[in-house]
Amino acid sequence: MIVYGRNVAFEYLKNYKKDIRKIIIQDGFNDKKLLSALENTKFDVIYKDKRYMDDLSKGVHQGIILDVMDYQYTPLNDLLNSDAQFVVILDHLEDPHNFGAIIRTSEAALVDAIIIPQDREVQVNSTVMKTSAGALAKMNICRVTNLVQTINKLKDDGFWIVGTAMDGTDYRQIDYSGKIALVVGNEGNGMSRLVRESCDFVASIPMRGEINSLNASVATGIMIYEVVRNRK
Repeated sequence: MIVYGRNVAFEYLKNYKKDIRKIIIQDGFNDKKLLSALENTKFDVIYKDKRYMDDLSKGVHQGIILDVMDYQYTPLNDLLNSDAQFVVILDHLEDPHNFGAIIRTSEAALVDAIIIPQDREVQVNSTVMKTSAGALAKMNICRVTNLVQTINKLKDDGFWIVGTAMDGTDYRQIDYSGKIALVVGNEGNGMSRLVRESCDFVASIPMRGEINSLNASVATGIMIYEVVRNRK
């Protein structure tokens, strides 16, 4: 997997050093702090020109690219065998910036894990890692093949499933005590039908202006902290 950017590089050097396979730096790179960090490692550093870096990253690489092992997801059974009390389920989210922002908010609120489907969902990549601002290293991400089956397993483990939709119950009127799994739908289509039917409650954030919806990561942040507020 190719990841890039200075913050991501620092993140790997701090928390995922064993996963780094190769480090590529642009000619003339002059970030003294990062270069100093690299001096204390045994990695071979390869220098390339800007065109090579641009072609390889297809993004804003800030002069450094890392070739790393694929991200290691947390097995669902590890989550079910833990004392997890609060998880977030993403139902086919597509925007890596939303995913990264949700990871960051979840870590800040001490959410125990985020669950994503294996197919038709944004996976952990360089953009997600960069947007999470370091939170990814501290957050359990579970990847599953079937969300409905996973929801049923969570129910068997004592979780209440709270979905989100524009036509749901006012989110302030729902009881969030106990073990909670918060479901966030796709940016354009919301929750899939079967996932929605599996929810115990469906919550909605009232809109007062003319805009009828919020960005997925913003809405998720509001919901996460409503759960936290009710669990004090």
